[in-house]
Amino acid sequence: MPTDRRQFITTTALAGTALAMAPFAFSNPAAESVKPASTPMRALILGGTGFIGPPMVEYLLARGHNVTLFNRGQTRTDLFPGVEKLSGDRNDDLESLEGREWDVVFDNHATLPRWVRQTAELLKDSVSRYVHVSTISVYAEPGFTLPDDRDEAEPLRLDEDAPLAELPKDWDGSEEITGATYGAFKVMAEEEARKAFPGRATIVRPGLIVGPGDPTDRFTYWPVRIQRGGEVLAPGTGHDAVQFIDVRDLTRFIVGLVENDISGTFNATGPESRISMAGMLYGIRAVTTGPINIHWVPADFLEAQGVQPWSDLPVWIPGSPILNVRIDRALAAGLSFRPLAETARDTLAWYAERAQDQSGEPRSSLRAGLSAEREAELLAAWH
Repeated sequence: MPTDRRQFITTTALAGTALAMAPFAFSNPAAESVKPASTPMRALILGGTGFIGPPMVEYLLARGHNVTLFNRGQTRTDLFPGVEKLSGDRNDDLESLEGREWDVVFDNHATLPRWVRQTAELLKDSVSRYVHVSTISVYAEPGFTLPDDRDEAEPLRLDEDAPLAELPKDWDGSEEITGATYGAFKVMAEEEARKAFPGRATIVRPGLIVGPGDPTDRFTYWPVRIQRGGEVLAPGTGHDAVQFIDVRDLTRFIVGLVENDISGTFNATGPESRISMAGMLYGIRAVTTGPINIHWVPADFLEAQGVQPWSDLPVWIPGSPILNVRIDRALAAGLSFRPLAETARDTLAWYAERAQDQSGEPRSSLRAGLSAEREAELLAAWH
């Protein structure tokens, strides 16, 4: 099925930014017996109130670190009342960062290279380490088509040294983020961090980030849909590979890299061993109780019906190398994963809690996936 996977990833990434104000419940690392770090550090987080930021703040605090947040002060201002907050803007106002010192800066959401260049240049003499959270969308499209007869036991092949995306030849020099520029901008942002912090930069390239608080509902669709039960449309044969990482596992890995003073570039997605679409759906099924009947609908039929991978049927991009990423380097550096059942259970609990907010959003409203009506139409057409 032809797809423009970078366009899908870019679109959902931008949607996540726009929807970052969705309410959510945080995990409680202290309740999970998190041990204090041997050496407390002073951590600056650029942002800190979106999807990645809050679980990172919680984990840093549970480990005994001192945290400062830098943001515009417009989103979730009630979070972390005991944490120092500096007001500013990545576009044109970094004044509150001047004359300060930290051990590490976590740059969790910098899409434009200019943002990284400005903050990294400002902080290079007053911060020991710069952590830039990038994306696996930095990899170039050509040359990574997986063979149809690929042995499923073969190690995942898209590693940190694979060719990277470049700006299109007709790029006009603007900062507009599109499917054609998103990956290349992230590549350039990584380079800005390395340039300002030679030997002191840590680059983390996550895949699909999931779990409680995800403002895009890209993974949430599946636990919610399976919990609802009934006749469920599932894409393909069930054998297509999928990859994702719980936001809490990602943030703990990132903090661990800093605590162990580790530089370099790391793909960060999961799980540790290959999982198929069927493995994911049946794993989610394990935490639900309602009657359910999963129908695997061929990819060519879905394409003929105008169904889009990733957006209409989240997590799934059949045959895409972006869902066959090697994580050996991250595993060696300490990346670990909680059970899929835990992520699914906590996501469902967060989704139920989200319905109790005062925003007026109905519980059934999901920002990704098929509507119940569209799913029923497709299943009727398939049968």
